[in-house]
Amino acid sequence: MGANAPVIPMTLPGILLLCISALSPLPPPDAPPDQEASGYSALERSGITMHYAPGDSLRAERLLNLLVNAPDLPGLPPGLPSTATVYLAASEADFLGFAGGRVPEWSAGLAIPSTGTIVLPMYADDRTRGWSEERVARHEWAHLGLHEYLRGLRVPRWFSEGYAEWASGGWNAAEGWRLRIAMAGGRTPPLDSLALVWPSDRASAEIAYMLSATVVEYLVASSGERGLALFLSRWREGNSFEAALRRTFGVTSGQLEGDWGRYVRRRYGWLLVLSQSLVFWAFLGTLLAVMVVMRRRRGRWRMARLRATELPNDPAFWLDPPRDRKDLGTHGKEANQPPGGPQPGEKP
Repeated sequence: MGANAPVIPMTLPGILLLCISALSPLPPPDAPPDQEASGYSALERSGITMHYAPGDSLRAERLLNLLVNAPDLPGLPPGLPSTATVYLAASEADFLGFAGGRVPEWSAGLAIPSTGTIVLPMYADDRTRGWSEERVARHEWAHLGLHEYLRGLRVPRWFSEGYAEWASGGWNAAEGWRLRIAMAGGRTPPLDSLALVWPSDRASAEIAYMLSATVVEYLVASSGERGLALFLSRWREGNSFEAALRRTFGVTSGQLEGDWGRYVRRRYGWLLVLSQSLVFWAFLGTLLAVMVVMRRRRGRWRMARLRATELPNDPAFWLDPPRDRKDLGTHGKEANQPPGGPQPGEKP
C-alpha cells in the first residue's frame, strides 16, 4: 500500500488487522522457502530442525535449547508447537530467500505457520537492532503454537501478533512508555472508528505491536489465563471468533473495542506518563539538578556577603612595631613639655 492508498474506516478487529498486517508479512499460506539451505548444517531434537551456517553452531545450539525447554504457551495445550523448522539466516539474501518473499527492513524475524517455519537473521543489521535473538525466537515460536492449535481457522492478524507478543514474554508493560506518550499526545488513532494507513516505518510498527499486545493483556486481565484458554478452546470447536468472544467474555467485537479503549487509556494515560515512565524520571532528574545548581549559587552569594562585612584577619594597627616602656616614657615626657623649653618653676 503506497502513500496514496485509500483510508479505510474500521472497528477494532479490522483496524488492528490492517495495522498489524505490515508487522511481519507472511508469504502465501502454502509457500515454502524459495531456496534450499545449501551450505547450512542442521541440528535436530524434539521435533525441531535447526539449520545454521558455518560459524553459528553455538548460537544454533543455544536457540535450540531455548525452544526445546520453552514453557508451555499460555492458553494452549502442552506440547505446542509439536514440530518446527528454523532457519538461521547468515545474510540478508538468505533471509529473504528462506522467507519466500519481501520482508520489511525492520522485521527482526518471520514465522510461516502453514509450514511450521521460523526464519531468524543472524547478521548485524538494522533489522536486528534493539531485539535479542531469544526474544524474537520466543515470539515466532508462539505464532507457530497458536496457529497449530487453531489450524484451518482464519486468525485475525491483530490477535496473532498480540498473542505472540504477550505469550512470549516480549511484552513488558514497563516498556509501554512510548505507547503512553503516543496516546497522551493524541498520536494514536481513535478507538471507536479509526482510519489507518499501512505502517511503513519502524516506529509505527512498534506502536502497532504494543496496541495488539494490550488487547490480549486486557482479555487476560479481565478473566485470567483460564479465560483465555476457554476462549481459544471454544473458538477452535465452534470455528467462530465472534461466537467464542461472546460466550467467553460476554461482549461483541464492538463492545470489546470500547472496553479495551478505556482500559488502555486508564493504564497508559497521562497518570502513568507522570508517575512511572522515563519521562517522569527524566523530568525529576532535571528538576533536582536545577535545584542543586541554584542552591549552590545562593550559598556562594551568601558567603560572599558575609566575607565582605567581616573584619580582616590582620588589621593594619596590628602590624605596627611595638615600642618599649623607656621609649614610651621619654617620649611621653618630652611630648608633654610645651614649646620654648622648661616653664618657670620647673627644673631644666
